[in-house]
Amino acid sequence: MGIHVIKMPDIGEGIAEVELVEWHIKVGDEVHEDQVLAEVMTDKATVEIPSPVSGRILALGGEPGQVMAVGGELVRLEVEGAGNHREAAARPHESTAAPSAEAQPEPAPQAQKEAPRAEAKPAPAPRPAAAAPAPRRAPGEKPLASPAVRQRARDLGVELQFVQGSGPAGRILHDDLDQYLAHGGAVVASGYAARHDEQQIQVIGLRRKIAQKMAEAKRRIPHFSYVEEIDVTDLEALRVHLNAKYAASRGKLTLLPFIARAMVVALREFPQLNARYDDEAEVITRYGAVHLGVATQSDSGLMVPVLRNAESRDLWGNAAEVARLAEAARHGKASREELSGSTITLSSLGALGGIVSTPVINHPEVAIVGVNRMVERPMVVNGQIVVRKMMNLSSSFDHRVVDGMDAAAFIQAVRALLEHPATLFLE
Repeated sequence: MGIHVIKMPDIGEGIAEVELVEWHIKVGDEVHEDQVLAEVMTDKATVEIPSPVSGRILALGGEPGQVMAVGGELVRLEVEGAGNHREAAARPHESTAAPSAEAQPEPAPQAQKEAPRAEAKPAPAPRPAAAAPAPRRAPGEKPLASPAVRQRARDLGVELQFVQGSGPAGRILHDDLDQYLAHGGAVVASGYAARHDEQQIQVIGLRRKIAQKMAEAKRRIPHFSYVEEIDVTDLEALRVHLNAKYAASRGKLTLLPFIARAMVVALREFPQLNARYDDEAEVITRYGAVHLGVATQSDSGLMVPVLRNAESRDLWGNAAEVARLAEAARHGKASREELSGSTITLSSLGALGGIVSTPVINHPEVAIVGVNRMVERPMVVNGQIVVRKMMNLSSSFDHRVVDGMDAAAFIQAVRALLEHPATLFLE
């Protein structure tokens, strides 16, 4: 048997370090070739690291949330043959060490040397028994349990986050619930009982990147927000008509592709908003292509996949591409290329859009358009009070690059296009 060390691979694009987000294995696991070992995160995307060999895990090179250098030791395995670790040949006896010693990442040789001196002491004897329970869960890690165990815990008022599991991979069993209650485990009482529990959640992975990105954007960009009310009654009537006629053959349309089209048309007159600002080099780059970032909520947090060349597709083409990108982002399958390179961003909270929002600019862009909820309101039209479908656009701009007058004029242009939807398709 030999030792094989897997190092953090070079992911490309000049990346020197990555953040370790999640382990898919633990010490003692048997893994096979191409099995995913861990997920790491770059500035742009989450990347899965597969195993190039089969073997048994001896040691893990870091903890979730730790930033690791490219080329650093990621995983150490015991493999058939000589392995690739130079010290393996010098210590062939390690492959026959007791299981309890192998489970330790590094100190197996030292433990063997010190064993004769420890034989006279009774204290170390209980240590192997203490290793039987599953490893303690990391902060924020979801406890594993069957639906039946979860239902029983709810009935008992027990929070599984505080129950130690003894099953495979730390899974909580019915016996674990019994042990928890037998040893004075806290039960959440019904009614208005006071609570004193606390939960610490380590900010790692995508949540850390979001926090850093938002802090950087607010620290570096002087935001200027502008809100405009839009009558989308005619636009909504057109959308309903198109869906009734073409949904079966072309797909269903939401309001988003119409708004994307309005932005594409309006940016022809206001190219200074379809730009990125390098504030260190003090260079503004304006783009002819509209690479529209579409803010998308996932289980892990906010992601911004990019609808590339939005100007080159029709309504259904943009709708299909947005749906594909959103699905990939929500399931963590979006590539680095699909999450980078946007020139302006569209953000929408859908039915939760509220009346007004203050979206944060996606640095280094200079503008973001936020869509609020569509509601029916009484409006005065030609001297008559009528019910109209109204929606606000809440947008933010980099005041170093975009003047207030230009920002307002751009949103007014978008408004005119959406209120007279036939003009969206005039070249």
